[in-house]
Amino acid sequence: MANLIKSSYGLVLCIIIGITALFLSTFIPVGAITISILLGIVIGNIIKPGKLFENGIAISEKHILSFAIALMGVNLNFFILKELGFRSILIIIAALAVTIFSSITLARIFKFDRNFALLLGIGNGICGSSAIAATKEIIGVNEQKVGLSITIINFLGTIGIFFLPLFDVVVLKFTGINSGVLIGNTLQAVGHVVAAGFSVSELAGQTAIIVKMTRVLMLTPVIIILIFVFLRKKPEQDCGDGVKKNNVPLFIIGFVLFSFIPTFGLLPENYIRIISIISKYALIIAMAGIGLRITFITIVRDGKSALLIGSIVFVIQIIFSSSMIYLFLQ
Repeated sequence: MANLIKSSYGLVLCIIIGITALFLSTFIPVGAITISILLGIVIGNIIKPGKLFENGIAISEKHILSFAIALMGVNLNFFILKELGFRSILIIIAALAVTIFSSITLARIFKFDRNFALLLGIGNGICGSSAIAATKEIIGVNEQKVGLSITIINFLGTIGIFFLPLFDVVVLKFTGINSGVLIGNTLQAVGHVVAAGFSVSELAGQTAIIVKMTRVLMLTPVIIILIFVFLRKKPEQDCGDGVKKNNVPLFIIGFVLFSFIPTFGLLPENYIRIISIISKYALIIAMAGIGLRITFITIVRDGKSALLIGSIVFVIQIIFSSSMIYLFLQ
């Protein structure tokens, strides 16, 4: 009972931060996830919650995060691929590959943590915060770098909301459909895509959402590839009595299983929506826990290089996607 009470302090703090982030997100054009991390960073470094809060914060950043990631699978419906032509799907896959490859290459050039850069590439290439949260355990990146990655990716996406529609229409002279393909294939979060796409036109907005959701679907094959690349290098953990523990995190298995629900219509739409909302709120609370772990020292040490790499990768994404649209969709 005493342990339960001790754990509640940090958990309540994360919930309060999450609720505050949701409230502030209605006034600030930045997602609640990013606000939650930033509030956590400020509170963690200025107020510095003591040992009384540690257990609850740990529960938030680990167990609640795992729960949120598993439920996130319910947002994936693989039949959305029918909405796109073969060329568009190839452009999406190629752009993802280029984005991830660029991040790894830049890490070598700048002598930066390769796994950290890979996380930035995955966040840029797929779906921002969700992709980072879903893959960080497999890649093996600490919570401070996860928090920095999410903050940087969402910062770039917020800039993209205002920059990309202007660049798209004024400089590239793209039509509604091609505008939607570029926006949907480059901006990081679904909210970013919706805001930027519909600022161009109704057709651009609808196209951007379809392209973006197809990018989100790429998270499952990327997770499978990462498991093959990273976990095969790690020895299995001995759990005693000669039993070996599988290195694949349970929440990843849950993520894949939950993706079957919308794909095969296993639950009514209302239930799927409820699960999706629970996942979103759980992720916001978990991000507060991650933010509370980030120190200003980490931001100073890794922040500038991470922002530089993330920004270059974002520019490469835009250039590559624009080129592919000119070559194959004009």
